[in-house]
Amino acid sequence: MTPIRHALLLFASLLLLGGLALGGQQGRKPRGLRAELGKAPGAASGRANPFAGQPEAVLAGKKLFLRHCAECHGQDGQGQGKAPNLRSPLVQGAPPEALVRFLKDGNLRRGMPAWSHLPEERLWQIVSYLQSTEQ
Repeated sequence: MTPIRHALLLFASLLLLGGLALGGQQGRKPRGLRAELGKAPGAASGRANPFAGQPEAVLAGKKLFLRHCAECHGQDGQGQGKAPNLRSPLVQGAPPEALVRFLKDGNLRRGMPAWSHLPEERLWQIVSYLQSTEQ
């Protein structure tokens, strides 16, 4: 084996081992809800929830959730069937603006309807409930 070929083989082996050590995550796109939340326009704007810390908003959000969301996500938001668990760390830690945008735009391809007909205030209330500890 020539020295150049040996060096190339060694280099390729190191790249492969490095990729395995990283769990093969480099270059992979996020999937599912994580990807959708990351695509939401304004997701990185950092806009705070205008209803944060308001118990009345959480109560209103709970009523809206039970009316519009519980059919698919369950009464407790734990998810059922293809509907994801809305009590997961992903949703709990998501930027509120990303959740509002996702609720507004939906993702019909994955079965999530758009709730753009709801006033933005109502969407923020749903997010207040989703990110509360109320259950």
